[in-house]
Amino acid sequence: MTVAPERHLIKKYANRKLYDTQTSRYITLEGIADLVRDGHEIQVVDRDGGQDITQVILSQIVLSEEKRGPGRLVDAGADAIQERGQALLDYVRKTLNVPGDLVNQVERRRSDLEAMVDDAIERALRRLRIPSRHDIDHLNERMDQLSAQLRRLDSDGQAKSPPRKPRP
Repeated sequence: MTVAPERHLIKKYANRKLYDTQTSRYITLEGIADLVRDGHEIQVVDRDGGQDITQVILSQIVLSEEKRGPGRLVDAGADAIQERGQALLDYVRKTLNVPGDLVNQVERRRSDLEAMVDDAIERALRRLRIPSRHDIDHLNERMDQLSAQLRRLDSDGQAKSPPRKPRP
């Protein structure tokens, strides 16, 4: 009979002890690694601040597993240990990718929001008959074209107009 995976909430105390609320016992990093290998979901939170520090703890576990190196895989159960280690690594990768996905999603939504705000501002400016940056840029381009045409006419000697009087 297989046991259904459980969700374990683990609280990290200021003295660096980890407490599994599911089993009501203190647990080590290796114990957390075993839970992950067995397919259980874990969440580690800082007891005082309530911050989710699951990624930090999983990174510590991976680091400690790496420090032990392949020497642990010497005995006959090496394949089983490798499979369990792979399960841990897969879980860590999945957990670490979540923030990246969230960042991308937030960035897309921020861009959409900026576009909506820009459109709303542009519509408001049009209603108030205030030229937008685009309108002013278009007018500047048109003035540059007209100035170039006038310079060409002046250089050809075709049409010279008297200098303008400044307005008071």
